[in-house]
Amino acid sequence: MWGGGTMQLEIGNVTKVYKGKVRANDDISLSVAEGEVFGLLGPNGAGKTTLVSQIIGLAVPDAGTITIGGVDVVANPAYARQACSFQAQTQVPIAGLNTLQAIELVGRIRGGDKAEVRRRARELIWKLDLTEWKKTMGLTFSGGVRRLVAFCMAAVVPGRIVILDEPTNDIDPLRRRALWQEVQELARRGSAVLLVTHNVLEAERVVDRLAIIDEGKVRGMGTPASLKHTESDTMRLELMVEPGAATPALPDLLREPVTMNHRIIGQVAPADVSRAIAWAQEMKNNGTLEEFLLGPATLEDVYIRLVKNPEEAAVAGEAA
Repeated sequence: MWGGGTMQLEIGNVTKVYKGKVRANDDISLSVAEGEVFGLLGPNGAGKTTLVSQIIGLAVPDAGTITIGGVDVVANPAYARQACSFQAQTQVPIAGLNTLQAIELVGRIRGGDKAEVRRRARELIWKLDLTEWKKTMGLTFSGGVRRLVAFCMAAVVPGRIVILDEPTNDIDPLRRRALWQEVQELARRGSAVLLVTHNVLEAERVVDRLAIIDEGKVRGMGTPASLKHTESDTMRLELMVEPGAATPALPDLLREPVTMNHRIIGQVAPADVSRAIAWAQEMKNNGTLEEFLLGPATLEDVYIRLVKNPEEAAVAGEAA
């Protein structure tokens, strides 16, 4: 994991306004070092993809600076596209190529040696369990396989910066685990990895540092541990209401409860833990609750507190 390398990507006070009034990015500052996996975490519409578009030179900020390896990429967007390898959130059009051809083509375009590109492409195909699709044309791929191939295309000859926009959408759990291992391997090889996601639980497992953004602003930034430290004086009580059951009246000991579909998440002071367990067990015994969990605060709790629409965290938690 990251040991504090040279900063490769530096973003200073970036603002992007659409139609004169919508602040997609509002004074965002962050940096990503070589060997680091940095998470950009936030709900859909938070401004994550807009920021990525400016990093790779597809959009120009209205204010602020973006440098890669000390080069001003606002003034020199061609350098950004050379220095960054990018997996977009949208599916990559590879209908006319098979898996191996698609990966090798991108590797050669990025200047890789032919033999090394082929070796690395085969390695990625094997590690991500794509061997049965190695010679299959992309037109027939499912969404998950297409996304894995797109990751391989970004990773075969990685740039100084590797940007992955929601890389695990549609991917089954086993291959998702293998993909996260490869993300960390990219960082170990020296790339600065910018992971864009709304999946809170996966981000907590993978990133070295992260920024939580909402409505274009950075709401919190740091390591997962440092962000969770803000919740360390309480315990987390999660309640799963039985399907069809009415939401129970919540006791005063459950602080700042948030209801998301059939889940209720709140905070409990250490002195109230015994009473909270007794109450939750009673609700389970009478058929109101399907189950309950009590434990230390998670990154999801920080996310719920900081973002405007915490329902997004319910989606993120269920997706992991």
